Amino acid sequence: MVIIGCDFHSGFQQIAIFDNQTGEFQERKLLHPEEAAKFYRSQQEPMRVGIEAGAPCQWFRRLLEECGHQLWVGDAAKIRAAEPRKQKTDRRDAELILKLLVEERFPRIWMPSEQERDVRQLLMDRHHRVRARTQVKNQLQSLALNQGLQKGKKLWSEAGREQLRELPMMEHAARRLMTHPGVGPQTALATVLTLGEVSRFESAKQVASYLGLIPGEYSSGNKQRLGHISKQGSSLMRFLLVEAGQTAARNDAQLRRAYARLVAKKCRAVAKVMGKRGVMAV
Repeated sequence: MVIIGCDFHSGFQQIAIFDNQTGEFQERKLLHPEEAAKFYRSQQEPMRVGIEAGAPCQWFRRLLEECGHQLWVGDAAKIRAAEPRKQKTDRRDAELILKLLVEERFPRIWMPSEQERDVRQLLMDRHHRVRARTQVKNQLQSLALNQGLQKGKKLWSEAGREQLRELPMMEHAARRLMTHPGVGPQTALATVLTLGEVSRFESAKQVASYLGLIPGEYSSGNKQRLGHISKQGSSLMRFLLVEAGQTAARNDAQLRRAYARLVAKKCRAVAKVMGKRGVMAV
């Protein structure tokens, strides 16, 4: 029988092939899915293929089943523990899986059938949707309580939903912020609600500090040490400003040049922080 140790990735797989009849050994790299499908369909004799658990490979399992080959899935932690060397490459991983298969030490685990996996996926999808519905209902209950509307479960009745729709909501002036490139309605409204009265900030640096966009400092004596950004402000605002900063860098020539310069000099993460501060400074 031909035995294959497979180091499976999303875009390709590195395989080590051993024929226990002839003793022949080969190594190959197969791209997904066309090259891999062509290789396994071209093999006439049944083969045994071993991979680590955790890889998203349902299409690969289906392919091997159609071709009449065996797929063994192994415990990834036990496979890694079988190799004491610290050098880890795709080729070494494939050879290790092959070695465990040949020596009958492969830590095979149980795998559900394709039908069971589909039903499990449906179950998880329902679970996520129920959680999302519960979160929305809790948020609406909190909104109603803040406005003095205490209905409990009756809030979801027809009369309760009508009262919820009629709650007075304040309007916030955020249109001026939306004139800046990259700033949309959500970012503008979140900025207004997070910063509040902007006259309390004397400079853009204070705004950046309020949102946790300035570096942490660990200075002593004559040495100044600056670390990563403090992240002590609103995490929602930092998330929205990342999106706004990258959009602004594509549309604003000056910001685009500064962004590209920082990516080349430092890294993309530092450039994103610069984009955030650039949006808030305007």
